[in-house]
Amino acid sequence: MDVRRADARYPGGDPAAGIESWHAFSFGPHYDPDNLRFGAVIACNEERLAPGAGFDEHPHSHTEIVTWVTEGALTHRDSTGHETVVVAGDVQRLSAAAGVRHAERNEGETPLTFIQTWLAPLQPGGPPSYEIVHGIADSTPYAIPEAGAMLHVRRLSAGERTAVPDAAYVYVHVVRGEVRLGPEKLGPGDAARLTGEEGVEAIGVTATELLLWEMSR
Repeated sequence: MDVRRADARYPGGDPAAGIESWHAFSFGPHYDPDNLRFGAVIACNEERLAPGAGFDEHPHSHTEIVTWVTEGALTHRDSTGHETVVVAGDVQRLSAAAGVRHAERNEGETPLTFIQTWLAPLQPGGPPSYEIVHGIADSTPYAIPEAGAMLHVRRLSAGERTAVPDAAYVYVHVVRGEVRLGPEKLGPGDAARLTGEEGVEAIGVTATELLLWEMSR
């Protein structure tokens, strides 16, 4: 188990434009050859957008992009014609495949925070696709077969336990609250990378929300 604390993330974005980014993996000018990916995960970014701020249309390719909003509402538009508003409890997936362009903005009147995870696909290329699941239920798995990955969203009360998947790779991100993971206590923004671990439990220290990525490679 490799624990990475929130304060070790690489800062990014453009604060003057209302964009604050925190990167868990090597990203942009923060090149770290020892932190390029874990399993299929190549990025896990916490993005904070002030009202009216956002990312103008930009390209992606050969990446599975999964977004989890924690506060506010995210307006998404892409070059395949999708335009949606993503709120807390929704899972959004953009499969960039051979290439797609999208824009993400906070068009609301309150701050927006979201967690965006990028995964490497098993095979490059193909047509882009888009999906949004509104109000995904607690512990309902969301499969991304293109990346050999499964997302588990868990919301625990204080003292509640949940099994961490037994898998080749598991990436755990704490969205909010505090949780005990094996011998470690994790808080908001902390993450743990588990390789080949079995029988691990997560126990809520306080009410907490977790994103658990189960990966086959």
